[in-house]
Parts: sequence; C-alpha cells; structure tokens
Amino acid sequence: MKLFFIADIHGSALYLDKALKRFDEEKADWIVILGDELYHGARNPLPERYEPKTVTAMLNARAQKIIAVRGNCDSEVDSMVLDFPLMSDYSVVLWENRRLFLTHGHIFAPDKLPPLAKGDVFLYGHTHVPVAYEKDGVFIINPGSVTFPKENSPRTYGVLEDGIFKIKTLESDALYNNGVYKSIELR
Repeated sequence: MKLFFIADIHGSALYLDKALKRFDEEKADWIVILGDELYHGARNPLPERYEPKTVTAMLNARAQKIIAVRGNCDSEVDSMVLDFPLMSDYSVVLWENRRLFLTHGHIFAPDKLPPLAKGDVFLYGHTHVPVAYEKDGVFIINPGSVTFPKENSPRTYGVLEDGIFKIKTLESDALYNNGVYKSIELR
C-alpha cells in the first residue's frame, strides 16, 4: 500500500491540481490530508488561484480515497460541502503493526505529543515546514505545504511506501535527487 500525504492546501486550485497530478503519477492508494483544505486563514496571503469551490469539487471527485483531519483554518461549514469526514482533530491509521497518528499540528504538536509507543509515527501539517526525524523512538513527520512553504523550503508532499517516508518536491527541482527533499526509514 502506498500513502500520499499533503497539508495546507489553503484553497489553491493551482497547487492542489499539481498535487493530484503527483498522486496519479505516484500511483498511490490513498490521499491523506493533514488539514487546512479550503481557506487561507487570516495569517496567510491569498494563494495563487484561490478557488475554494473548485478545490471542493477537485477533492470531492476523489472523496472515496481521502483520509483527512481538521486544520485550524477548517470549519464546520467546510464539512457541509466536502464529501469526506473532516472535523476530527486527529485520526489514527494502523500500518505495519504501528500507529500513524494524523493531525494538523495546532492541538497536538512535536512538543505536545499524544501518548505514542516506540515505532509509532506522528504526522502533522500546520507549520508548512517539511521535517522527518525520530525522537525517543517516535517518528515525527511533516510533509510541508503544497501552497505556502515556509523557512525557504520548496512546495512538498509525502509518500509512504515499503517502510520509507519520502518528502518530495511538488514541482521539478534539480537540487534534489529525483525530487526527494527528505527521507526517513520507519524501521
């Protein structure tokens, strides 16, 4: 099984379109969205092609393949237009005898982890900064943002396959090996 992770779309039809093309190219089985699907929020500028209605239609077309959690910019109104559950602050997916704890990062965060066992994976968005590291036996991963990257990072997404989580650049980037920005083996 191959999982495809994105976060912080913030209503950009342009960057969601690019991400969904990557999902198709990756031949992934599921799309995991780590919050902030439709709106840009008060702290962000308007993204390129800010089109929440278009983003809604694009996501709804793939609703049967989406696992999503609520971000700090998501609201109950969003759950009325999206055809997949969105309002949970976290979700837990079992993968290879461990938990993938999915959240946005505004409630649970690397400095405020939920109770996790060694080998579990904490996946979050919110900061728009891609990270992948292990701390006290727990893997901490943020796939970055497809729309608003921060701290000089490129636009990124994540792929989990065969025990390796790769954070890849959304757009072609010769600086990175086959688009791989960061990678961590979850073993």
